[in-house]
Amino acid sequence: MARISKRKLEISLRPGMLLTVVGVLAVALPFALIKTGLIDAYTAHILTMGGVNAIMAMSVNMIVGITGQLSLGQAGFLAIGAYSCIFFNLDLGLPLPLAAICGIALTTIAGFLIGFPVLKLSGDYLAIVTLGFGEIIRVVFINLKSLTGGPNGRQFTTVMVLNGEMAFVTVAVILIVVLALLQNFLRSSYGRAIMACREDEIAANSSGINIFRYKMAGFVIASFIAGLGGCLYAMVVGFVKPDIAQFLRSIDFLIFVVLGGMGSMTGSILASYVLTYLQEFLRFLQDYRLLIYPLILIFVMLFRPQGLMGMKELSLTGLYRRLTGLVRRRGARG
Repeated sequence: MARISKRKLEISLRPGMLLTVVGVLAVALPFALIKTGLIDAYTAHILTMGGVNAIMAMSVNMIVGITGQLSLGQAGFLAIGAYSCIFFNLDLGLPLPLAAICGIALTTIAGFLIGFPVLKLSGDYLAIVTLGFGEIIRVVFINLKSLTGGPNGRQFTTVMVLNGEMAFVTVAVILIVVLALLQNFLRSSYGRAIMACREDEIAANSSGINIFRYKMAGFVIASFIAGLGGCLYAMVVGFVKPDIAQFLRSIDFLIFVVLGGMGSMTGSILASYVLTYLQEFLRFLQDYRLLIYPLILIFVMLFRPQGLMGMKELSLTGLYRRLTGLVRRRGARG
């Protein structure tokens, strides 16, 4: 009996150790390359911004792919998080980590308050209302010149801006932690209930699931992640303008989700990095590079409408089990 329990413990620890090792390598290897100069500052900044975009893509995917609601106002939450972080740090004098926590909390509260009237709607009506919310946020920030700097934006102090390897490590670690927490949440009973609401609201309601409550939970979690992305954006870029709340920015995040696969967090992350780098790589085309996104979407909708990953997740644990099973079968044959 003791041998069986010990064997089970070893099997359960191996995937966990694999995830830990891969997570450490995903942060440590690029950090070492940036530190030694093999990756220049420009490429490091692209990788960092890819991580920020990936966090925002997970926020959109939480609403669109997991909750099943079409939201076009996530850029508004990005702006709230970014401006709040600057306000709490520069105006109220809070330390940067505490200012970021307060900015995320304020964004989450905003998502909670906005969710009450918004989630009474669905489909196109929800998309239109969230689109209006993002535009309202942008106009408000333009007119609050004393706090936001108006249309010219507001700048972080040079000391507070994250640069180089520190920016990459901070964003990468937070991205991995958020992904791990989301994956565990979606496997829990609460996550299953949210996905049940997405699949069939009538069946979920008849099973005793409070539809509005779980939709609200998904919306608030997405607001929390967007606030986190906004704080990281302010720390990395060091300059925030009201234009980050505009409609086109929300569409960019939605494109990441559609390309990666609605419902797949790892697919959204992969698409975020690919499109962020592609946008910079094609900068020599000037304004013509803006045609790339529509063309990519057209080809995706024609040849793979479910996106790169569909609703599947890239599972290191599953890959580990397949490889070990393959090795055992070959060993048994030999």
